[in-house]
Amino acid sequence: MPFSTLISAAQLVGHLDDPTLVVVDCRFNLDDVEWGRREYASAHIPGAVYAHVDEDMAGAKSGTNGRHPLPDPESFRRALGRMGISHASQVVAYDQDNGMYASRFWWMLRWMGHDAVAVLDGGMAAWLAEGQVVASGEERRARAEFSGEPRDGMLASGDDVASMVARPDWRVLDARAPERFRGEVEPLDRVAGHIPGARNHFFKSNLEADATFRSREALQASFEAVLGGTPADHVVAYCGSGVTACHNLLAMEHAGLHGARLYAGSWSEWSSNTSRPIATGPTHAHDHTS
Repeated sequence: MPFSTLISAAQLVGHLDDPTLVVVDCRFNLDDVEWGRREYASAHIPGAVYAHVDEDMAGAKSGTNGRHPLPDPESFRRALGRMGISHASQVVAYDQDNGMYASRFWWMLRWMGHDAVAVLDGGMAAWLAEGQVVASGEERRARAEFSGEPRDGMLASGDDVASMVARPDWRVLDARAPERFRGEVEPLDRVAGHIPGARNHFFKSNLEADATFRSREALQASFEAVLGGTPADHVVAYCGSGVTACHNLLAMEHAGLHGARLYAGSWSEWSSNTSRPIATGPTHAHDHTS
């Protein structure tokens, strides 16, 4: 059952007994970092293990490397092994609804060389809406050996991005809400604004009203409108801390637009460096936000 972008609740139900399947609950709330763990203990997809955004999907913060820096590969390998994930696993990640946290886990597994990973379309909300069975408490899987290595070409550094925005053959995409991109509000980071030259593609524009992903064709048209002919492998995605940027990367991959990179430090890293330039307002007269 090779799923590599999205999987529906109905599809997942048919594979719950597959011994290669590992379901990972990624529910999280920035305002209450233990909320997801409590929700998991209360009710989760049967067999699922829990992955915490701060503890399992991020490394140590230095004050200048962003709010969710990537963990070192060995730490992430250990976390994956503890979750029972090996090179033979088909992984399905889910969160509360729109995939904003599950997509980070999806991207990180791909970064570590594992393509058999998909996000549950619509998350726990879709699972419950379809009346599917749930389990409670904490589940553990037998420890596995995960031996993947980081792939070259999936990451961009702040210095990379600084050079890319000045080049017409590259496009930098900001996944944050339009008002944050324009610098009108900034609820999380020290400085408001965006990377000069970046374009805005709000991650929620990838979704239908019920928080499931739009069709491949709609996603492709949405991204092509803001990329303006730039090939996908000349795109760098960022957001506030390298989480919702992964939502754009998942949507692009699902739409057949392959090879875009992640600026993991994102705005929280960029804006902590006082030598980096900052822009406010729209990039151009018709910023793409729908």
